Amino acid sequence: MESSVTSMPPSPQDPSSSDLPSGPEFSGPAHGAPPGEVPAPTAPARSGKKKGLIAAGCGCLALLVLAVGGCSALVFSGVGDDDPAASEETSAAEPAETPSDAAEASEDAPAEEAAEDETAAEDAPAEEEADEEPAEAPAEEDGADGDVPSDHASALKSAETYSDLMHMSKQGIFEQLTSEYGDQFSEEAAQYAVDTLDADWNDNALQSAESYSETMHMSKQGIFEQLTSEHGEQFTEEQAQHAIDTIEADWNENARQSALVYRDTMDMSPEAIRDQLSSPYGDQFTQEQADYAVEHLDD
Repeated sequence: MESSVTSMPPSPQDPSSSDLPSGPEFSGPAHGAPPGEVPAPTAPARSGKKKGLIAAGCGCLALLVLAVGGCSALVFSGVGDDDPAASEETSAAEPAETPSDAAEASEDAPAEEAAEDETAAEDAPAEEEADEEPAEAPAEEDGADGDVPSDHASALKSAETYSDLMHMSKQGIFEQLTSEYGDQFSEEAAQYAVDTLDADWNDNALQSAESYSETMHMSKQGIFEQLTSEHGEQFTEEQAQHAIDTIEADWNENARQSALVYRDTMDMSPEAIRDQLSSPYGDQFTQEQADYAVEHLDD
């Protein structure tokens, strides 16, 4: 049985190994050598030594890299650990609160609290007023058209027309609004109208008195009775008295104008005219006014 022996190649780093291959031998004479002489063998190139040096350099470089990496790991791990000294330095670097800052903070706190109290005190009345306003709103809305029945509103508008254009009295407007020959409003609507109407009844009485004097040439007493009559204007006696005391009228001329009507339209004699003008059932002029009228019929 044959045993195989494996021969390991010699290490390129050991130039003295006996297993190195021998240099080439040349059987022929060297160029230019004398015939019959054998030239000396040439030493082989030491390429293995150079390769060993390169390998050794690479190994050292690898060890150096490992050493640097280990040092870096140690440094980073040391930074990550809590360093009491470093924390103390950091705490020392932070500025401590000075007594003056603490005093200012303590002074500002009461000032801020006082300002907040004043603001709250000022806001409180405003909030109370805001709460009270809605309570007053319904009272203001009572007179709005939306809260008044339509017939009441219409009656009020009619009453305003009678007062502004015809200068009627309060009672006269009420009867006109409720009359079956008039506006035919309900008594409730008419009462609402005359109570709500903003009118100067004294001035209405004066305006009516001036109309009777200028268009019908009535006497002072005749106008008073027309203003207060239940079949007339139905002003109060006080309103009627204010009217005849305030009116500016020429009663003598009124008597003369009435006398001319009686003469021209009714063909009455001067004496009949005199009696008609002064009668308590007639025009109710004074006797002096009636005499003036008859005497100046032809003027």
